[in-house]
Amino acid sequence: MEKTKSIAKKLSLRVKLGFGIGDLGGNLFFTAMGFYTLFYLTDVVGISSALAGTAILLGKFWDAVTDPMVGFLSDRTRTRWGRRRPYFLFGAPLLLLSSWYFFSAPDFGGNQALGFVWVTVFLCLLNTAYTIVNIPYGSLTPDLTKDFKERTSLNGYRFSFAVIGTILGAAIVLPIVDIAGDPHTGFSIVGLLFGVLMAGTILVTFFNVRESREAMAERPKEKFFPTFLAVFKNKTYMKLVAVYTMNLTALTFVQTILVYYFKYIYHDEDMTTIALLLLLGVAMICVPISVLVAKKIGKKRTYQLALLILSVSCLLMFFYAHTVGMTFTLCVMVFAGVGIGFGYVPPFAMLPDVVEVDAVQAKKRRDGAYYGMWTFFSKIGVALAGALTGAFLGLAKYVPDAAVQTDAAIFTIRLLVGVVPALIFAAGIFLIRNYGLDEETYNEIVKAKE
Repeated sequence: MEKTKSIAKKLSLRVKLGFGIGDLGGNLFFTAMGFYTLFYLTDVVGISSALAGTAILLGKFWDAVTDPMVGFLSDRTRTRWGRRRPYFLFGAPLLLLSSWYFFSAPDFGGNQALGFVWVTVFLCLLNTAYTIVNIPYGSLTPDLTKDFKERTSLNGYRFSFAVIGTILGAAIVLPIVDIAGDPHTGFSIVGLLFGVLMAGTILVTFFNVRESREAMAERPKEKFFPTFLAVFKNKTYMKLVAVYTMNLTALTFVQTILVYYFKYIYHDEDMTTIALLLLLGVAMICVPISVLVAKKIGKKRTYQLALLILSVSCLLMFFYAHTVGMTFTLCVMVFAGVGIGFGYVPPFAMLPDVVEVDAVQAKKRRDGAYYGMWTFFSKIGVALAGALTGAFLGLAKYVPDAAVQTDAAIFTIRLLVGVVPALIFAAGIFLIRNYGLDEETYNEIVKAKE
């Protein structure tokens, strides 16, 4: 069969850069919350690991309401700024303030119940602010281009900036806390700084990106529940979102426990920053390489390769890192960085393909609903990983900030950085194997619309 030609024009460099920079703040938030929320709540705010994990889980369950709702509303928003961009403008200051306030928790004087209520409420507020900005941002992709390969290129720019945000979110928190001298003051500064960066980058996107006239002209009339029922019936989408959720769940186990690993196994908390810089520096280099690889072997195979590298890396951490030593661990971080870099672009290049095919076949657009549920599922995975990490540490008799931990606590830390995420990554490889929306199939379906 003759290969179908590309069906959309190329995007300008300004649009790609303007769109991409918005995810610098988005991934800064995601990374900082993934790596440090549980640690901040247990070792700085002073609530138990079980309560901290529960607060994180409740914060994500709140997203069960806000994520789909914001996606649904953004599909139906019509203003002179577009349907997605107003959420950037008005969500940015809320994101700044809620980030600052959450990381400036007061002293609860050992009152666990009061501390739990406070962090749960303000974590929900912070998550809501992120949702207001992030769901419309993700929904912009199919509004900007319908070209199969151009979406890969567009998301290559996006995740080049995302890696920068990830590096900042992972690598500068502990140095800032150390410079501040007091962890409470240090995390407050982190919250303010990150809030400014998140708000600033999404405002750059607001001023540099415009939605297509075609996207603006479409006015979905489908009601809330039929819209989301259709999303759940899309088997291709559900398979993709399940794999992405597994990916993030496994990464969250690693992110959450890594600082504990260096602090209690190597007794060198500061080396966490070095390890993360290696991990994410390699990932940043590999993002543009992954775009080229995906154009050669396909998005699905590139994604499977990324998950395989990450699974092997986790197994190496479990079986060897604690005995071989720090140098070996840093080498594993470099290897895992390849997997991180190769795993950024494919799912976000595959998602708009699924959304566009649905729009063609159903003759109606549900972009915001798809992206809302995408973020919701991923947040549930992240929340479960965070909550289970806290629960497992509690069962293993982990004592916050104690110099010596029990053997059970040390073994649990190794499991959570190794075997548990490795099995989840492997399950993702298996589940995505029958994903069939390749370039030829996509172009045939979309071309038929013309």
